[in-house]
Amino acid sequence: MPQLDVASYLPQLVWLAITFVILYLLMARLALPRIADVLAERSKRREDNLARAEQLQGEAEAAAAAYDLVLGEARDAAHARLAQSSEAAKAGAEDALHALDQRLGGEIEAAEAAIAEARDAALAEAATMAAEAARLATAKIAGLTVDAAAAEAAALAARKAQP
Repeated sequence: MPQLDVASYLPQLVWLAITFVILYLLMARLALPRIADVLAERSKRREDNLARAEQLQGEAEAAAAAYDLVLGEARDAAHARLAQSSEAAKAGAEDALHALDQRLGGEIEAAEAAIAEARDAALAEAATMAAEAARLATAKIAGLTVDAAAAEAAALAARKAQP
């Protein structure tokens, strides 16, 4: 192997030094400045992004505070409207209940009057039927004829005598 030959060590070392110097110069002049520029650009971009993020965070916090304020005002307005409409509905319900009470009171009075008329008519009819029954019973049992007007008068007197 030629690497292990002691006679070829010196030329190998010379070429190693020449190659090292050339590569060092290429790296120092071309590659490393580009890498330094990329790193500097990245650092600048990162700092700009952090500054922008802080600015946006401040804006977001301000927007959140404004949103909370508007939401609170809207909630208060909604509660006020709800209370107002609740009061209006309650007043309307009370008015409707009062009107219904008045209407039902009138209907109850009319129904009571109709019942009283029907009761009076039924009692008058009952008195007439009782008078007729008494006249017929008197004619059949006693064999006497009783005048219809006298029988009705007796039935009315008997009904007035009852409590």
